[in-house]
Amino acid sequence: MTDASYDQPGVWRKVSALYHRFLCIILAISILILIVPVTLQVFARFLPFLPHWIWTEEMARLLFVWTIMIGAIVGVRESKHFEVDMWPLLSAKPNAALRLVARAGIGIIAFVFLWMGVEFTEFAWYRISELAELPLWIIHVAWPIAGFSWLLFLGEQVYDDIRILSGKSA
Repeated sequence: MTDASYDQPGVWRKVSALYHRFLCIILAISILILIVPVTLQVFARFLPFLPHWIWTEEMARLLFVWTIMIGAIVGVRESKHFEVDMWPLLSAKPNAALRLVARAGIGIIAFVFLWMGVEFTEFAWYRISELAELPLWIIHVAWPIAGFSWLLFLGEQVYDDIRILSGKSA
């Protein structure tokens, strides 16, 4: 395999890019939808003619959790959420080595989110919320999805860093 073949995106990178684009769209939609129940909650407190709906609190909580998790997934994909620049400017190889150490830490957290998130979701599988009677697994499944997504995106980034350490371009 020649170096030129590495320049063309493979199936993994294409799927990863499509998944990232999908997540960005869902993130924007969830933020827009989140505005509705929160706005209703705020106005219902001050306007006596507006009813106090019960579903707004649970819907806001569900959307808030999902918005945070999707935002964290996008942050890992774009290397912005968990990355802090505290080292001086380094050349490509030491920089790649430092990124690998940081990505190992993120990978451990991702694995914990995936593993424990499955148990967390199983715990909520047959439970419903008290007010709106939403199935609780809909909220809890965000954790294993986040863990899996982080691992997916980290795999791509670790591959690039290893290529830099081995002397090949990323």
